[in-house]
Amino acid sequence: MTAIKHALQRDIFTPNDERLLSIVNVCKAGKKKKNCFLCATVTTERPVQVKVVKVKKSDKGDFYKRQIAWALRDLAVVDAKDAIKENPEFDLHFEKIYKWVASSTAEKNSFISCIWKLNQRYLRKKIDFVNVSSQLLEESVPSGENQSVTGGDEEAVDEYQELNAREEQDIEIMMEGCEYAISNAEAFAEKLSRELQVLDGANIQSIMASEKQVNILMKLLDEALKEVDQIELKLSSYEEMLQSVKEQMDQISESNHLIHLSNTNNVKLLSEIEFLVNHMDLAKGHIKALQEGDLASSRGIEACTNAADALLQCMNVALRPGHDMLLAVKQQQQRFSDLREHFARRLASHLNNVFVQQGHDQSSTLAQHSVELTLPNHHPFHRDLLRYAKLMEWLKNTDYGKYEGLTKNYMDYLSRLYEREIKDFFEVAKVKMTGTTKESKKFATLPRKESAVKQEAESLHGSSGKLTGSTSSLNKLSVQSSGNRRSQSSSLLDMGNMSASDLDVADRTKFDKIFEQVLSELEPLCLAEQDFISKFFKLQQHQNISGTMTEAEDLDGGTLSRQHNSGTPLPVSSERDMIRQMMIKIFRCIEPELNNLIALGDKIDSFNSLYMLVKMSHHVWTAQNVDPASFLSTTLGNVLVTVKRNFDKCISNQIRQMEEVKISKKSKVGILPFVAEFEEFAGLAESIFKNAERRGDLDKAYIKLIRGVFVNVEKVANESQKTPRDVVMMENFHHIFATLSRLKISCLEAEKKEAKQKYTDHLQSYVIYSLGQPLEKLNHFFEGVEARVAQGIREDEVSYQLAFNKQELRKVIKEYPGKEVKKGLDNLYKKVDKHLCEEENLLQVVWHSMQDEFIRQYKHFEGLIARCYPGSGITMEFTIQDILDYCSSIAQSH
Repeated sequence: MTAIKHALQRDIFTPNDERLLSIVNVCKAGKKKKNCFLCATVTTERPVQVKVVKVKKSDKGDFYKRQIAWALRDLAVVDAKDAIKENPEFDLHFEKIYKWVASSTAEKNSFISCIWKLNQRYLRKKIDFVNVSSQLLEESVPSGENQSVTGGDEEAVDEYQELNAREEQDIEIMMEGCEYAISNAEAFAEKLSRELQVLDGANIQSIMASEKQVNILMKLLDEALKEVDQIELKLSSYEEMLQSVKEQMDQISESNHLIHLSNTNNVKLLSEIEFLVNHMDLAKGHIKALQEGDLASSRGIEACTNAADALLQCMNVALRPGHDMLLAVKQQQQRFSDLREHFARRLASHLNNVFVQQGHDQSSTLAQHSVELTLPNHHPFHRDLLRYAKLMEWLKNTDYGKYEGLTKNYMDYLSRLYEREIKDFFEVAKVKMTGTTKESKKFATLPRKESAVKQEAESLHGSSGKLTGSTSSLNKLSVQSSGNRRSQSSSLLDMGNMSASDLDVADRTKFDKIFEQVLSELEPLCLAEQDFISKFFKLQQHQNISGTMTEAEDLDGGTLSRQHNSGTPLPVSSERDMIRQMMIKIFRCIEPELNNLIALGDKIDSFNSLYMLVKMSHHVWTAQNVDPASFLSTTLGNVLVTVKRNFDKCISNQIRQMEEVKISKKSKVGILPFVAEFEEFAGLAESIFKNAERRGDLDKAYIKLIRGVFVNVEKVANESQKTPRDVVMMENFHHIFATLSRLKISCLEAEKKEAKQKYTDHLQSYVIYSLGQPLEKLNHFFEGVEARVAQGIREDEVSYQLAFNKQELRKVIKEYPGKEVKKGLDNLYKKVDKHLCEEENLLQVVWHSMQDEFIRQYKHFEGLIARCYPGSGITMEFTIQDILDYCSSIAQSH
C-alpha cells in the first residue's frame, strides 16, 4: 500500500500541487467488484483546498487515472455502519450517497480518522460522523483539549513536506563549494564550524570598534544640552516681556467677540422677520377674492381658487420654535382663520344654491324624455360643477364639516332628481313592454301606488309565481293588456293570420330590445356620476383597498362617517367606501325599479328570463372588468341573482307542467305538448345564448329539462289507452332526436344518443308486436318442428313424424294463399295508420320495417322446409317478390 501511495503521489497529485494524506482501497457495495482508491488530499498552495479523490486503474495499462473529485466542504455525513463490530462498509454523503466496501477495516478506520482531522484543522465544519467509534476520533485529542489542530494532528498531516525552490538552490550552492561533502561528512562539518568561529570573531571586533564612536556621540549630546539651557533662559525673558501685551490683546478679543455676537443676533432676527413676512403675508388681491370674489364666473372661480391655495399655504406654514408666542403671529393666524371661515361659508352657500338651481333646470328637461326611452344627460351639470373641484378639495382639507355638509346636500338633491328621472324612464319602458293602452299604463303604474318599491317586487314575484289577494286585479289587467298588445301588434303589422308562436317571437324580440336599451342607458349614467363624484369630491376610486369603513354610519341618518374632528379627512379606504355609499343613496331606486321591470317581463312571458339572463350577465361582466367593487357592478350583480332565480323558476315551471300533462283517452296521443315546448325552448335558447357568458346555466337547465322530458314521455306512454305505448315512445323520442340533431347542443350528446336508441328499440318492439304472427298456423307448425329438432331428432328425419309429415305441411301451406296474405297486410296497414300521428310522418318508416320483418320470417320458414323436407318440392304459395308487391300496392293505394 505504501508503494501505491508514493506512486499516486508522484504520478497524479504532485503535478497538481497536491499532497496525498490517506488512501483506502474500496469497491462499490452491492455491485460487481471493481476496485478503486479513495484519496484524501490537500493543496500545497494557500488557501488550502481539501478534497476526496477517486482514483481508478486504467483499462488500457498499468497506470492510474483521476476519475472524480469531491470538495470536503460538500461532505455532509460519514457513516461507518457499525461502531462496535468490525465492518469494512461505509457511506459518504455528498450531493448523493456513495456506498463503499473497504479492503480492510483498518484502512477504513485510518481513512475516516484522516477525514476527521482534516475537517478539524481546515474546515471547522459540522460533518456528522455516524456509527464511528469514539476511540477512533479521540486518538489525536490529548486530555479533551482542542490541541488536535496544533499538536498531533499537524504532525500526522505534515509527516511529509517537500523543500521549496529557494531551499534547494541554497543547499546546492553550499554543497558545490565542498565537493567532498557527500563523501566526507565529518570534514564538511569541521569546515562549517571553522567558518562559524571566524564569523563570531568578526562580530566581536565590530562591537569593540563601535565603542569609540559611542563615546564621541555622548560628548556631542552633552554640548547640545548646554545650548538648550541657554535657549530656555532667553525664552523666559521674552515671555515676561510679552505678558503685558497678552493682557491687552485679551481685552481687545473680548470686545470683538461681543461685537460679533451682536451682529449675529441682528442677522438672525432679520431672517426670522423675513421668514414670517414672506410666509405669513397674504396679498390684498387674495384677501379681496376670498371676501368678495365672484363664484359664478370662470375668472372669479380661478381667482378664488388661487387665493384659497395661498391662504392654505399661509396657514400650514411650519412655524419655528417660539413663533407662536409672538402677538403679531397670533393676530395673523386669527385673521387667516376668520378668512377661511368666511370663505368656507360663502363657498358652501354658493354650491348649495348651484345644486338646487341645477336640480330645477334638470327637472325642466324631463318632459322631452317622457315619451322616449332615454335618460337625461347630466354632462352639462357635471361640467359646470367640475370648475369648483379644486375649491372642494380646499374645503375638504380645511373645513371637513362643511365639506361633509355639501356632500350630504348633493346626495339629497341628486337622489330626488335621479329618482324622478329613473322612475319616469322605467314607466316609459313598462309602457313600451305592455303596450300603449290605458290598461297597460295602469298596470305599469299601479304597483307603486299600492305599496313601496320592495313590496311591489315581492308581490310581483310571490312565493308560487302567482299574484294573490289584493293584487289579483293586476293579474286581470295583465291578461287584458297582453290581449290588447297582441291585437294592436296584429293590426299594425297587417298580420291577421299570424300564429301565436310568431306573435311570441315578435313580443320577445321587442322585450329584448327594450331591456337592452334600459341597461344601456343606466350603465353610462352610473359610470358618469361615479366618475364625477370622484373628481368633484376628490375621492380615490381605483386603488386596491383591503380595509373597510370601521366607523361608517347610515347615510340617511346624517353623516357619512365619524371623524376625530371636523378637519380630519377620510383615509383612502374610507374614500372608496364613501363613493360607494354616495352612489347607493343617489341611485337607491335603480335596483327596486330593475327588479320591478324584471318581474313584469317575467309575468308577460316566462321565456323573457332567458333574454334578461344573457343581457344582465353581459353587463355585469363588463362592469366587473371596469371595477369589480363599483356600485354599478354590485347593483347589477344583485339584480342578476334575481334574474337567475326567475330563470330557474321558469325551468321548474316547465318541468312541473310536464308532470301535470293529462292526455285524452279517446284520441291518439301523437307528439306530446311538452316535447314540442322543449323544441321551442331549445331553439329560442340557442339563438339567445349564442356566445353568451352564462352558457353553463343554460347547459344545466338543458340537463334538467331533457331528463324531465324523458321521464314524463315514458310516464304518458304507460298511461296511454288509445295509442300503444311503443308508438308514443317511438314518435316522441324520434322527435326529440331530430330536434337535438338539428340544434347540435354539445352538452346533450349523450341524451341525443339515448333518444335515438329509445326510438329504435320501440320501433322494433312496435313492429314485432303489430306484425305478430301473420302466418299463425304455419308458425305453430314450424315451432313444433324446431322442438323436435331440439329434442335430438335429425332435421331430415322430422318428415317421418306423424304430426309433421309432408301431407300436414302441404295442408297448412294451402291455408295461406297470396290473396289471404295481402288481405292481412292491408288490415295491418290500416291499423298502423290509425296508431301513428301525421306530424311525425313515420308511417312509411314503420311499414318498411314491417315488410322487412315479414320477409325475415318468410326466409326462416323456407330454410326450415329446405332442411327438414329436402327434395319434397314443397314451397309457399307466394314468394318474396309477391310480398314486396303486396306491400307496395297497399302503400300506394292508401
